[in-house]
Amino acid sequence: MYPWQQDAWTRLQAMRARLPHAILFHGPAGIGKADFIEAFAQALLCENVQPDGRACGTCASCGWFAQGNHPDYRRVRPEALEDDVPAAEGDDAPAEDKKTKSKSASKEIKIEQVRALSDFMNISTHRQGLRVVVLYPAESLNMPASNALLKTLEEPPAGTVFLLASNGLDRLLPTILSRCRKFALPMPDHAEALAWLEAQGVNDADGWLREQGGAPLAALAQAEIGSREELDGLLQVLAQPSVDAALRSADKLSKAPLAALVAWQQRWLYDVFSYKLSGVIRYYPRYQREVATLAGRVHVADLMQAIKSTNERRAVADHPLSPKLFVEDMLLDYTARCGP
Repeated sequence: MYPWQQDAWTRLQAMRARLPHAILFHGPAGIGKADFIEAFAQALLCENVQPDGRACGTCASCGWFAQGNHPDYRRVRPEALEDDVPAAEGDDAPAEDKKTKSKSASKEIKIEQVRALSDFMNISTHRQGLRVVVLYPAESLNMPASNALLKTLEEPPAGTVFLLASNGLDRLLPTILSRCRKFALPMPDHAEALAWLEAQGVNDADGWLREQGGAPLAALAQAEIGSREELDGLLQVLAQPSVDAALRSADKLSKAPLAALVAWQQRWLYDVFSYKLSGVIRYYPRYQREVATLAGRVHVADLMQAIKSTNERRAVADHPLSPKLFVEDMLLDYTARCGP
């Protein structure tokens, strides 16, 4: 559990006396929601819970949980998030085969994964306690899987608790939302997140944190990669928009995660808008000169339309028909509104 989650953990303990059958934890990406609900799942299964509600870490149940084979626990998430996907062919598989396997892994939670829970929920528990199902990110449920989960949530099996996590409630079915108790996990304040990153030994922690919108785990992941090549490639196009630059850069940029590209452009536009109105830059202080130049040239109405258009693209970024055409369209639309 992370330092910024202590208050949330304390609030959560108040729910244990009358535990709902489904809790939906929601908040921005990159703040540690998955780790938080995994810790809560272990605590619900622990046979010697500590006074603060945490798992003891030493009982038989905690031992099984740590080894990933607790009989009363199931985790449901997209195949692409499973750690063993690249090594699915074995350690002797060629590196290129592993890379291909990883790229082909599904980013959705499929109906087969939800249906597979039926047998789990229809047998008695092994330790006379709860069954716990952890599912994240909930927005990766495809429509058939969402409908299958909804049926389960409508008639929840006795003694089963569902713990879901989502980066955006607006991307979930209203019927699923209505059958879960919602629990907000907020973004940590900048100072707390910065202190944590510096404790992890991250160089330029403030820069990485700002660029990732204040999300410390996302900042840590990017800092460990150690490259801003894709981000800077996009920002250079946004700083000096033109049709030629959009078309020339689209192919290379389309190899980056499209959701990340959209998020980076959203932050860029917010910086331009903020600078135009108040002279403040939040996300990309390294590009202050470029942001200032663009803010002085672009009309507020065009900025608002560009922000609206980029926000709408986020909803389809995970499932584009063609990544290259998606990026081309995004950059050409931006150029039409913010270009010279």
